[in-house]
Amino acid sequence: MAGQQFQYDDSGNTFFYFLTSFVGLIVIPATYYFWPRDQNAEQLRLKSLRRVHGRCLWYRLRLLKSQQSIVPTLKKAALLFGWAVFLLLAYKVSKLDREYQEYNPYEVLNLDPGASLSEIKKQYRVLSLKFHPDKGGDEATFMRIAKAYAALTNEQSRQNWEIYGNPDGPGATSFGIALPAWIVDQKNSMLVLLVYGLAFMVILPVVVSAMKTVLFVSQLIRELGNINVKKKEPPFCYPYSLKARVMVLSHLARMDVSEELEEDQRFVVRKSPALLQEMISVGCQLTMMANSRGGFHAPRLVTIENCMKLTQMVVQGLQESKSPLLQLPHFEEEHLRYCISKKYKVRTLQDLVSLKDSERRIMLRFLGEEKYDEVMAVLGSIPHITMDTKLQGRSLNKNNFIHYGAGSLEVSVPVAAAKKEEDDASDKGSESDEGEANKDSPSERDEDSDKQSDTEVDEVAGDDEEEWEALQQSIQRRERALLETKSKVTHPVYSLYFPEEKQEWWWLYIADRRDQTLVSMPYHVCTLKDTEEVELKFPAPSKAGNYQYSVILRSDSYLGLDQIKPLKVLTNLNWNPEWDCLKKKMKTLYS
Repeated sequence: MAGQQFQYDDSGNTFFYFLTSFVGLIVIPATYYFWPRDQNAEQLRLKSLRRVHGRCLWYRLRLLKSQQSIVPTLKKAALLFGWAVFLLLAYKVSKLDREYQEYNPYEVLNLDPGASLSEIKKQYRVLSLKFHPDKGGDEATFMRIAKAYAALTNEQSRQNWEIYGNPDGPGATSFGIALPAWIVDQKNSMLVLLVYGLAFMVILPVVVSAMKTVLFVSQLIRELGNINVKKKEPPFCYPYSLKARVMVLSHLARMDVSEELEEDQRFVVRKSPALLQEMISVGCQLTMMANSRGGFHAPRLVTIENCMKLTQMVVQGLQESKSPLLQLPHFEEEHLRYCISKKYKVRTLQDLVSLKDSERRIMLRFLGEEKYDEVMAVLGSIPHITMDTKLQGRSLNKNNFIHYGAGSLEVSVPVAAAKKEEDDASDKGSESDEGEANKDSPSERDEDSDKQSDTEVDEVAGDDEEEWEALQQSIQRRERALLETKSKVTHPVYSLYFPEEKQEWWWLYIADRRDQTLVSMPYHVCTLKDTEEVELKFPAPSKAGNYQYSVILRSDSYLGLDQIKPLKVLTNLNWNPEWDCLKKKMKTLYS
């Protein structure tokens, strides 16, 4: 009776199949991801960035690494060795006897299918004379020949072969385990247990939890002076937390550290932007959960924005209280007095760019020609962002947005200006708008909203076709954005003290600065190379009135480039509030 048999691979054949597959699954993806890229292309790229980024720490480290590192050679050697093992195993497998092929007696006798009985007997006599053990032939081969001859001449054997594929009838189904039998042999049990214990109890934990020993840096703590060493609240009291804070604060103060701590500081600084981005994401999620469900206090807006500001500070190695001009090369504290004098009043990068060339050169007379040219090249690489803001809806005037739950309305918010004078005017306008909005009482807002909503109801009903076309275009743009994969490589950030190449990214969000709350989730813009269109969703206010929001664009790499633009929303309780879409079109300009 047919049954099932499980057996280990004594011959080692199936084990080689398993081993070949396992090595192939490692070698093929590893080659794709870890094979060193063309070093000539990288050298050419670094050469093109040298004029602007030559003084940056990340550039010098990358240049030094490409010149001295033997890692690419080791990677190539390891991958080539893996391919050699894989090809050797594949060759070994190709030479193994095929044990599980379909049995065919015609192939055993070297006959064509459908041969006559006389041809079968004749071929059997020829092979018997050649392979019979008494004639010096191989006994196993002769047994296969005799079995094939019986399958073709004996009626019962032929019937078994046609039905079961075996002249002997149905046999037990055999399942092979692709491991050699010596692994489960009792004699080798201690050796196998030792290998497993070494791999899973020693090597794996060491690899996973490999961390450098935390050192107590008392000298840096004394120089910084603002570290609360005696704080007992976990995790601030732990040595690793104390050391990480010291490393970050010394980086922001641009202090020199010892060679023993230099690598640790670079490691902490390198990981900080990604950790801060996760903190921002978690804070925003908690805020949205608190707004929708309630039951706990949401993080304050200032907490989330401080994380964003800290990211800028870490990338530039500069404290928030310091002048943004110190992001430029060759600028020191003593040089700032030339810039902030009553004659020039230059306090930001935008102020420096807006100066006339002749005035700028006179003001920066402390720089030689070569250094001045380098400063101007860096200024030309720092981005200038303009925003075009468009709301789905209809406006009462160019600065206001009235919301109806059943309607789709449009409005254009003032565009971010490119010149200094226009920037100043827009800033003053936003301040006056905020002042007017703050002066409005709830009753006045209700009366204004009722009057204005009555005059707008008729207009809302007449533009259904335009609203439908705008909605369809919005859906099509979103579908194209989902299908399109954009690179997160935008432009290298000029950062004198950051140890790793950083790309220019931005945060875009809507906030109620009066109530210190988030209105929309911050969108991390990671693909803004020239022009980018971003869609933000935010809930309309649940109470009638005139609301003053702020649209905020914040850099994650530079200090002093943030933009805040006003956004007015007027709601009417006669309609049910729904989600509205804010579409922003941003353009990066390089001088």
